[in-house]
Amino acid sequence: MEALIFLLVIVIFLALVALAMAVKVVKQYEQGVLFRFGRLVGSREPGLRVIVPVVDVLHRVSLRIVTMPIQSQGIITRDNVSVDVSAVAYFRVVDAVKSVIAIENVHTAIDQIAQTTLRKVVGQHTLDETLSETDRINLDIREILDVTTAEWGVEVTLVELKDIQLPDSMKRAMARQAEAEREKRAKIINAEGESLAAAALGDASDIMMDHPLALQLRNLQSLVEIGVDKNTTVVFPAPLMSTIGELGSFLARETAAAATTTALPSADDTGTDPAPVLNGAVKTV
Repeated sequence: MEALIFLLVIVIFLALVALAMAVKVVKQYEQGVLFRFGRLVGSREPGLRVIVPVVDVLHRVSLRIVTMPIQSQGIITRDNVSVDVSAVAYFRVVDAVKSVIAIENVHTAIDQIAQTTLRKVVGQHTLDETLSETDRINLDIREILDVTTAEWGVEVTLVELKDIQLPDSMKRAMARQAEAEREKRAKIINAEGESLAAAALGDASDIMMDHPLALQLRNLQSLVEIGVDKNTTVVFPAPLMSTIGELGSFLARETAAAATTTALPSADDTGTDPAPVLNGAVKTV
C-alpha cells in the first residue's frame, strides 16, 4: 500500500513537471519560434502556448526596438585627421524566424557590423564633412546596415553619431580659424559702415553748401550739446573763429587808416593848401 502511494506521488509530480514544461507564455512584445526534433515548425503568436515536453523547443524573440551604443572608434578621415567617433544604433527584429535561424547571436552581429560600417563611412569623408554633414553620414550608415541585416530579419531604424573627439592640436587650430573668420567679418562690417557714413557725410556736405546757414545751426546745436554736461570747456567752431579773425583784421585796418589821417600836417603850419596832400594820402592808403 505504501509503495502504491509513493508511486502515485511520483506520477503526480512528473505530471506537474510535464505540464509546467508544456505550458509556455509568449508576451505581447515577443514572438515564439517552435522547433520539433530540431526542425522548424513555425512561429507562435503572443499568448498561452502548449508544446510537447522534450520534443518541442520554443525560442522567444523580442520584437521591441533595441538601443545599441557603438563604442568609440579611432578613425582616420580622408584628409588624414585622426578622430574618435562613437554612435548609437536603433534596430528591431521584424522576422523572428530569420533572426533565430540565419544568425547565431543577432545582437553581437549587429554590434560588430555597425562598428566596421562606422569606420568605413566616416573614413570616406573629410573632417569638415564629418562635422557638418552628420545627417548624410547617418543615412549612409543606416542604408549599409539595412542591406546586411535584412537577411537576418532585422531592421535598423536609426543611426546617429553621438560624439566626435578631435586632437587638442586640431581643436586649437579650429579655434584660431574661427577667431580669424570672426575678425574678418568684423572688419568687413566696419568698412561697410565707414563707407555708408562717408556717403552720408558727402550728401550732408552738399546740402550745407547749398544752405550755408545750416552749418551755423549745426555748430550752435553742437555747442548746446556740449553745454549739457556743465563743463568749463568752451569750444568755438572754425567758421566762427574765422569770422572773428576777419572782424579783427577789419578793425585793425580801420585803426591804421584813422591814425594815418591824424598824423597829416595842417594848412597853418605849411602855408599851403593841405587838400592835395590829403588827397594823395587818401590815394596812397
